[in-house]
Amino acid sequence: MTLKLIYKILVENWPMFLRGAGMTLYISIIATILGSLIGLMVGIIRTIPIPERGFKKGLLKVVNGLLSAYIEFFRGTPMMVQAMVIYYGSAEAFGISMDKYFAAILIVSINTGAYMSEIVRGGIVSIDKGQFEAAHALGMNHFQTMANVVMPQVIRNILPATGNEFVINIKDTSVLNVISVSELYFATKSIAGNTFIFYPPFVIACILYFVMTFTVTRILRLFEKIIDGPENFDLAGNQMQVAKPESMLQRKMGETHQR
Repeated sequence: MTLKLIYKILVENWPMFLRGAGMTLYISIIATILGSLIGLMVGIIRTIPIPERGFKKGLLKVVNGLLSAYIEFFRGTPMMVQAMVIYYGSAEAFGISMDKYFAAILIVSINTGAYMSEIVRGGIVSIDKGQFEAAHALGMNHFQTMANVVMPQVIRNILPATGNEFVINIKDTSVLNVISVSELYFATKSIAGNTFIFYPPFVIACILYFVMTFTVTRILRLFEKIIDGPENFDLAGNQMQVAKPESMLQRKMGETHQR
């Protein structure tokens, strides 16, 4: 009976479920990309070496202080509260009427950026200091070193963590229902309210969330394997190739036969 009811709810409301899942994916993809860019920028700025004296020292300390406050605030408060403050607060305090979908992307992006900045900073710190010294010896400044030497390695190293943030964003978009964003949770709640049936719609929502997160995880793992390249490399054409034992044995036998 329950399976029949779940099937009935799905058949009657599948367009609403589909629109909600599509909006969830749309917000998650855009916000993860923007949040990763924010995290990259903040992570690079926070790893700039602070000089011992001068105006630059004071400026970097102020910037690092502001960025630290941003990171601590958005990592230390729930996204649901952030959504309420940014969406409703911007209208009440500043008279700014913000589009709810723009607000949703903004909220998830800056929240993701706060987490990604620490992931990026950890990735940069994990790179051997000798690479920084070698780049500086070649005349590169901090940003050139980051672009040409460090970031290609960091991006590969933080790719699993970035994938985790993407999966988290797919699930955390459910809190955006507080600002009436029609994502999957909002659509499911609306269907349950219209039909006065709660269990089947949320079972369907669970399945849809699982399908989205599982698919994204598998795609990201495949992407990681593509970046890693083949496990075995054939150094064809190398003059320093080691002769195979069979070839050496055949050569020895030929020399003996000639004698």
